[in-house]
Parts: sequence; structure tokens; C-alpha cells
Amino acid sequence: MGGIVALLPFLLRSRGGVIVLLALLAFVALSSLGKWSGLFGASDEVQTSSVRSDDKKAQFVAFVLDDVQDTWKKEFAARGATYRNAKLVMFTDATPTACGQGQAATGPFYCPADERVYIDLSFYDELERRFGAKGDFAQAYVIGHEIGHHVQNLLGVSEAVHAAKRSEQKGATGLDVRLELQADCFAGVWAHATEQRGLLEAGDIDEALGAASAIGDDRMQRMAGRAVNPESWTHGSAAQRSRWFKKGFESGDPASCDTFGAAVL
Repeated sequence: MGGIVALLPFLLRSRGGVIVLLALLAFVALSSLGKWSGLFGASDEVQTSSVRSDDKKAQFVAFVLDDVQDTWKKEFAARGATYRNAKLVMFTDATPTACGQGQAATGPFYCPADERVYIDLSFYDELERRFGAKGDFAQAYVIGHEIGHHVQNLLGVSEAVHAAKRSEQKGATGLDVRLELQADCFAGVWAHATEQRGLLEAGDIDEALGAASAIGDDRMQRMAGRAVNPESWTHGSAAQRSRWFKKGFESGDPASCDTFGAAVL
């Protein structure tokens, strides 16, 4: 990884350098990660704000968080690296974060400044009621996606995206969309690990794919009564989000999640 970091100034000056850098980061940092099988762990990485810790949804979120992070610990360890746990904050309505005031209306999000995932549990009700994405694994996918952003933060991918020119970040094939689709793929890698351990039930992957598709930018725009405008996308289309989750799930290999090097998303 040190050699890639040393190339950073040159790559950022080069035409298309950010795309090249991110492709290299994704490949070099992840290509040697191995699959694993293991047991659920326990941690104290969940914090609550106006949420009962014995709430069933809160317990489920904590359970999934542990399992996703245990997966990435094993993946990092397989290449001689150390995974640093993210924390998850469950809140109601609003909460202060290192990235500014967190609002329930924003939906779940990851803040790299404090390495925390923030989620208002009412989002899951909206996911099912408004977007039609039902099932426990639809909810689990959301946690897998947000921890995917934490993995990107640890690998330096997020920093490289945020350092890029705004013109490179935006658009249907911009870096912002590629970053989100890679997080979807990373969620799929975790789902693969759960399948390898015999933890998936019939229909679980369909639930995750349904959730990924339900919150695609094109579908969100249609639901808001607007014309579909790919140039304003930030997360990718329904088809793209489900495709990259499926790619991670089928391969179980983080190196397959090179959205930055992909000619077609």
C-alpha cells in the first residue's frame, strides 16, 4: 500500500488519475483478502440515544453489526492488516455527529470523522412501508452497506474520492456513485460470508436485493414525481445497486468490488 500512497501526487495530477488511484487502492488493498467462516462475536460498539437497548430492532441491529465487523476483521487479518471497529449510534429524530447534525430524514449514514454509523430505527419502518423492502435481511443489508463505507475509510478510498475535483465526483458515472456501489458490493461480500456459515434462510438474498433496488436513485426520483436524471444521481440506479450487491455476494471476494475500474456500472 505504501507504494500506492507514494504515487498519489502524480495520479492526482494526471488526467483520470483519481480513477486510476482508486482502482489501484481497491485492488492492492483488497485483492489478497480471504474468505472466512466463524462464529458471532459480541462487542460494545453500539450506542443508543433515546432508544431502548432492549428494543428488538435495536438488538437485531447490534447483532448484525457484530457479525459484519467480525467478517471484516477476518478479511483484514488474512492480509496482515488490522481492522478498527466502527461504532453505531441508534437515535430518534436527530443527534449531533462529527459530520454535523444527524437527521432522521437523511436516512442511515456513515461519518468518517468519528467512524460511526448513525441510524434512526424508524427508517426500517419506512423501508418496508414506503419502499416495499420487507424482511430482516433487507434491514441487515443497510448495516452491511454502511460498514462498507467504514472499510473504504480505513483503506483510504473515501479520502481519495473526497479529494477529487467536484466534476469528477458528480454524475451518473462519477466517483460518488462508484463509492456507493462499492459499499453495496462490500455488503454482498459479507452476505456471502453468512451463506458460507449456513446462516442464510430462503429468501434472504432476495430481501437484500429488494432493498438495494428500492433505494436506487432512479426509483427515488420517480417516487418523488420527478423525471429520471442520471446526472444528479449520488448512489446509482436500482439495477446498479442490486447488481453490485449480487456481484459481491456471488464472488465473496472484496477485490471483485472494483467499481472505480469498471467501464460499465
